Amino acid sequence: MRAKPTKPGGAILAACCAVLIGATAFAASAAVSVSGKLTHEKQARPGEAYESVIYLGNTGDEAEQVKIYQTDYLFSCDGAYYYEAPGGNARSNAGWTTFGPARVTIPARGSSIINYSVRVPDDPGLAGTYWSIIMIEVLSKESPEVAGAHDGRVKLGIDQVFRYGVQIVTHIEDTGQRTLKFLDTRLLREDGARVLEVDLENTGERWLRPALWAELYDTSGTFVGKFEAGPLRIYPGTSVRYRVDLTEVAVGDYKAVVIADCGADDVFGATYSLSVENETTGRGN
Repeated sequence: MRAKPTKPGGAILAACCAVLIGATAFAASAAVSVSGKLTHEKQARPGEAYESVIYLGNTGDEAEQVKIYQTDYLFSCDGAYYYEAPGGNARSNAGWTTFGPARVTIPARGSSIINYSVRVPDDPGLAGTYWSIIMIEVLSKESPEVAGAHDGRVKLGIDQVFRYGVQIVTHIEDTGQRTLKFLDTRLLREDGARVLEVDLENTGERWLRPALWAELYDTSGTFVGKFEAGPLRIYPGTSVRYRVDLTEVAVGDYKAVVIADCGADDVFGATYSLSVENETTGRGN
């Protein structure tokens, strides 16, 4: 990150940033936390409006300043995350969402709330899942955005930036195509472990949370075992990487039937040939 030059009396700070996005909350700083889940999802009809609350807490002995803003949110199987300007993603609901306040001071040992509302457009063409993020950034005492932080002095140093990303997810009733694409597989050797990586992309219109496993068969067609990976959430237009532990599989050639089960009738599969070797890296075909 390149720091821009500042005029005398300003602050030069390099930002070390951590963004916390997940199913449940944990402390983003020593004091400030978001209570409850970091994903708020709601099923709604076109033209419907709904509202909810995000609860903030401060367990510290000093007041903490927090700023609140929106971003879009995308990710890919190579580990990249994108927090872009709100409304750029075709499936963003940022334009449907209003919130307040945009800045709050949480008192010592106190709490605060962020109110938000979502008004779904009355558009019969809407289908599937739409989402965005309400970002909650804890301002450090050294942040130039905190009034009087530097009292006109030049400041050199590292500023840690902690953010919570609360996902605001709107499902248009039970609509939207549910489709997955198998992108790639790799059989890797890592620190004595053998791992099958499987990349999946959501090419449909509704978020999916597939549970994935691989069923292995040897060259005689005998079932060898079922090897599971935990479920992962995949928004439309995003991709994820599953890792299946095959360390206990003996050296040899196998057929792998990989299943991604999204629940109900939404089950997807692909078949690969695997060559398990002693110390080399094999590849799924």
